[in-house]
Amino acid sequence: MLLRAAAFLSPRNRKAVQQNEKSPGHLWTEAGELKKEETVTDKNINVYGEEIRNREFITAVYHLELPEGQDIVKKAARLAVGQTVGTWVPIPGITEDIREKYMGKVVRIFDVPSLDLFTQAVEGRRQYLVEIAYPSANIPEDFPMLLTALLGNDASTSAQVKLLDIEFPESFIRKFSGPGYGTEGIRKLMEVKRRPLLLNMIKPCTGLSPEEGAKVFYQVALGGVDFIKDDELLGNVAYSRPWDRVARYRKAAAAAYEKTGKKVVYIVNVTDGAATIEDTVQRVLEEGAEMIMMNYPSVGYSLFRKIASEVPVPVLAHNAGAGMFYEGSSSGMSSPLAAGKLIRMAGADMVMVNTPYGGYPLEHSKYLQILQKLQLPYYGLKSSLPVIGGGVHPGMVKKYVEEAGFDLILAAGGSIIGHPMGPKAGGRAMGAAIAAAVMKIPLREAAKESKELKAALELWGEG
Repeated sequence: MLLRAAAFLSPRNRKAVQQNEKSPGHLWTEAGELKKEETVTDKNINVYGEEIRNREFITAVYHLELPEGQDIVKKAARLAVGQTVGTWVPIPGITEDIREKYMGKVVRIFDVPSLDLFTQAVEGRRQYLVEIAYPSANIPEDFPMLLTALLGNDASTSAQVKLLDIEFPESFIRKFSGPGYGTEGIRKLMEVKRRPLLLNMIKPCTGLSPEEGAKVFYQVALGGVDFIKDDELLGNVAYSRPWDRVARYRKAAAAAYEKTGKKVVYIVNVTDGAATIEDTVQRVLEEGAEMIMMNYPSVGYSLFRKIASEVPVPVLAHNAGAGMFYEGSSSGMSSPLAAGKLIRMAGADMVMVNTPYGGYPLEHSKYLQILQKLQLPYYGLKSSLPVIGGGVHPGMVKKYVEEAGFDLILAAGGSIIGHPMGPKAGGRAMGAAIAAAVMKIPLREAAKESKELKAALELWGEG
């Protein structure tokens, strides 16, 4: 059976079809007669939101901009059809049953600002928010086809859109295990109940052998940090294999423990190619790795999900490169979706999060929304622990705690390694600032009891 043409043809072309019903490419019913009255109506393309909520649909909210005068209703319909059953020309085989079960539905269209009279229109371009529902039956419970279905068919739909958020039915999310440890699991593992945790990364980022890196690790560990991780730029390189780093750094951690009695966990970067990453992960685990890290934008959500679901240790998701997902104003995804909801679904126990305070021009509201997507209750998935990076020094601890609470990891790099009194003092300065924030003691008061904190405040200031 062939697709009914009138659903896709303009009035002018529909008239031509009526004049020549047997023209090549025209669409016919099983009886051989063109249904001239068939159109894309509210019945098969537009629905109320209430009609979708309790059905098996994935709803996506888009932002797009069009030249003034271009029909947003037709544009939205083309996106809904093109991302599901349609293509740029009428084709055979689409039945009413297929349309009902597998075609996208336009749920809502909002113009921004909202105008109801054409006399209010301003010349130029118009912006819209469009909500489209996609049948869950079209999309396997994994990321490749999810992103393809919601964003990947631009040549057919001719839509330059930005995906702002996705609402999933519970049955879809139940196929994702989410974080294995989550916030509470990390706290239990680290035996830290009520304070932000502290992380440092080995500097310089690259160029150190495992032996040289272990010396830096030891000095930092003496300062009382909770975690020390690889920089995201250091992966599986000839001069520093991840499994060799695990062996060396674990010895450094043990030596520091003998002096301080404080456990420090090394997080090894296993980011690697698809052909080798599983072998890399296996080798670091054999050396005793207690936590691993992957740069999720480069390995991809699906591979990240596979590794995270298989390893017995917590996984940190680093956001290096995530900007390619959300920095475009008319393409890609929003940062709360790309760097929050999706990576939590993929199983990240900890997630590196950019802030507006370290030089990166992230909108403050988006920063807060990312934190929410990682922490808010969501279909029973465990929460992911935010790892705050960028502009983290003792003078900023109070600000981060006020905005994010205690459930976060403060990733202090340069402020520890570059402390004027050395890395050990840098760790102690951050520890003193965290204690002050928890006990609500003014930093300057706390600095009277900590020369390391005092030196940090003199160098970097407060706030």
